[in-house]
Amino acid sequence: MTAPISLTWWGHATTTIQVAGVRILTDPVLTRRLGHLSRIRGGTPHTSARDADVVVVSHLHSDHLHVPSLRRVASDAHVIAPRHSRAVIRGAASRVREAAPGDAVERGELTIRAVSAVHDAKRHKRSRVSGDPLGYLLEYAGRRIWFAGDTALFDAMADFGPVDLAVVPIGGWGPSLEPAEHMGPEHAAEAARLTRARYVVPMHYATFWPIGMRHLHRSSFERYFVEPADRFRAAVAATDSEALVVSIGETVRLP
Repeated sequence: MTAPISLTWWGHATTTIQVAGVRILTDPVLTRRLGHLSRIRGGTPHTSARDADVVVVSHLHSDHLHVPSLRRVASDAHVIAPRHSRAVIRGAASRVREAAPGDAVERGELTIRAVSAVHDAKRHKRSRVSGDPLGYLLEYAGRRIWFAGDTALFDAMADFGPVDLAVVPIGGWGPSLEPAEHMGPEHAAEAARLTRARYVVPMHYATFWPIGMRHLHRSSFERYFVEPADRFRAAVAATDSEALVVSIGETVRLP
């Protein structure tokens, strides 16, 4: 019998996916603050989040490639990240593998395959450092998990399927994010349909928000922080996928 798959959501795009005896930590942000953003739902991730065999980083933005959090991860963890990420990571991790779409890393019986994403490639707007954003397929014993990272919807997502589990972004950390580079709840449900996902877990929402802006712009907070989960459930209900909406710190297991 194939070993079960488990996923723990730590908030934002940070999850621990355990498959084939390997603990994969995605886009680790393990702090309470992130620049001008504050974690207003869920506490600082439990120390067990730092225990990882492999870390996968989707792109260079600081809410996904967060150097202070990488320093907290187990020192023997292997980090897979986009090209040119070493210039950002520097001494925060010793085992870094830069990857491009199509590259694959073997870890025992598990294959970790980098795939395309549509998102800003720069570290920040004025940075000279950039690397193609990635998603990741985790493949083991005929099963497939897709971690989308942060991406807009694009037709070639259909090439990633069918997947047993899709982990998809449905929001962000504020109302001003570019829709051309992000998926909202409805687009995330369409991504589940394109990849023929059996189960789909939402992430990248309802965690961080700009400090002091929660009450100044209450309508934006409701729409972009509070409402995405319900909108996602409703949108996925119209597909053949099953939505698994988990709370921060909660673990879901697939048989």
